Amino acid sequence: MVEFDINKFKGQKNDRYAKHLASLKKSGKETTSIEKAVSDALKNIEDGKTRSFVIYGEPQSGKTEMMIGLTAKLLDAGNKIVIHLLNDSVDLLNQNLRRFKKSGLSPSPKHFKEIIDPEVKLKDGEFVVFCKKNFSDLQKLISKLGNIKGRVIIDDEADYASPNSKVNKGQKTKINALIETLLENEGVYIGVTATPARLDLNNTFENDHEKWVDFPPHKNYTGQDAFFPIDSNDPGFNYKLTFLSDSEDNPKYIKEALFRFFINVAYLNLKNATVEQNYSILIHTSGKKIDHKSDKSVVEVLLSELADQESKRFENHIKLIYTLVAKIYPGEEEKLTGYIVTNRSKASIVLLNSDRSNDNLEDAANPISLFTIVIGGNIVSRGVTFNNLLSMFFTRDVRQKIQQDTYIQRARMFGSRGDYLKYFELTIPESLYTDWHRCFVFHRLAITAIREGKGAPIWLSDSRIMPTALSSIDRGTVSFDRGEMAFSIFDFDCELAQEYNDIVESPTDSFSKLNEIKKLLGEGALPEYLQQYILNTSFKGTKSIAIHVASSIANYKDDPGTNKDKIERVQGFFGTTQMQKKKFPDATHHFKVFFNAKGRGRLYYKFDGSIQFIKNLKSSIEKKNHD
Repeated sequence: MVEFDINKFKGQKNDRYAKHLASLKKSGKETTSIEKAVSDALKNIEDGKTRSFVIYGEPQSGKTEMMIGLTAKLLDAGNKIVIHLLNDSVDLLNQNLRRFKKSGLSPSPKHFKEIIDPEVKLKDGEFVVFCKKNFSDLQKLISKLGNIKGRVIIDDEADYASPNSKVNKGQKTKINALIETLLENEGVYIGVTATPARLDLNNTFENDHEKWVDFPPHKNYTGQDAFFPIDSNDPGFNYKLTFLSDSEDNPKYIKEALFRFFINVAYLNLKNATVEQNYSILIHTSGKKIDHKSDKSVVEVLLSELADQESKRFENHIKLIYTLVAKIYPGEEEKLTGYIVTNRSKASIVLLNSDRSNDNLEDAANPISLFTIVIGGNIVSRGVTFNNLLSMFFTRDVRQKIQQDTYIQRARMFGSRGDYLKYFELTIPESLYTDWHRCFVFHRLAITAIREGKGAPIWLSDSRIMPTALSSIDRGTVSFDRGEMAFSIFDFDCELAQEYNDIVESPTDSFSKLNEIKKLLGEGALPEYLQQYILNTSFKGTKSIAIHVASSIANYKDDPGTNKDKIERVQGFFGTTQMQKKKFPDATHHFKVFFNAKGRGRLYYKFDGSIQFIKNLKSSIEKKNHD
């Protein structure tokens, strides 16, 4: 027998991150996006200059797998305590805790209640702890941690509950204050979200937007580009889009949407599946529980009528299904209708309301029946991944101003839908789709700017859409510019100015002029994402775009609101005179170079409408000094 030597068993390297990546690859999952986000996050921490930042990624793009990988890498790097904060929902916490445990992560993740026992000594080992963003739970966790240093906080759905909605009152919300206490003793904050606007405009935990980390979607992801293409008039949608009346709220619409869902389930299982698969439809109601119950009643009555073959309603329903099949899959009427009749009893209703504990969450996330009908409101908008979701039905329009962060999170149809995307149906009031589409156009502009390294993100709003609740916007550091946006500064000598003006005054169309200007001034002067947006929102063609000759700001008054070196002005540069409305009566998009006496220029974009450009002016240096 080989002599026992304890030193052989001490200090063994545990490469948890590599094991996690290997496990994902073995199961056929792509890891490139995870590796990029984890690498960038660790770089932020290791350089010692950033203690609070955000990782942002699209809704349902695999952020949980990324957070498992990030946790593993943090542990490998020597961090002893990693704390995961989740929304105040027992079921969401348990769902995430299960996924972390299934990954084989070491040490095994624990609910915070498991470490409260005085016998558990946190200084003696490594811990991965899950805790809800709940006042009582956070207090107990803080008490247990004491003065232990170096904890890392990973805040899932970070824009929910964590920001300080009392920021303009000189006060702090309870959850915000508790998380700030949790970050004491050299803590690191990593907020994870699909909608980072609130975190930026709120200055939540002084996060540094210059150090934000992008978690790009994996190659099989279907998201805003598929469901909300930037050209809303593009007829080439790769899924089924059905518009509802904006004024009428009739139960027949739910019935027809349900029948189309049944038909698509039947088609997929008869034509494509070797093994019969369960699918779900999500009926998204208002946030009121009474509306959930009302819609549930409509569905229950319909299913009971389908169960009785002797009733006249049964005949009418089956005839309608037969007629719909003829429209959707002509020639398949007998097979698909027969399949639905045979399997009509394999339908179940899952009701999700706003209760903190909801036993139905797992049944909704993974369809329990062939035809799974999920009914719910706000709770379905955060943290729930719906596997095999085949249809979404929005029962009501939103009359008040809507928030980008709320509605982007409601895009539960995003995810890995590639295998059956062309059979997916979104049924929605047309005006709500239009607002939702604009939400994503605005969001895409801000996020693309961050990804391209253009500096602080600029969030857009108009008469219908705000990036986040006004109460959460730190008015001490955030500017609200009326439709004016500027880009990178560039050299702009007399020769370049003449070339620019020659392009402006040439007889070519405005679209061509924009391309020539970008070549002349560089990508930084006119980002591709903005150019694409303008090309697809110029409803009067080339007349929608006005490009103006360059103007000097050398003679502008020197005042606190004007910075001639940076070519910035609090009140903006574009006024009625500069827009030349008589010359360009149909223009909504205006471009003009303003330059200073030092041979430097900056291209300004002005939207002639109700759009606001909202930007956090607080620099990362100011935030560090504040800390």
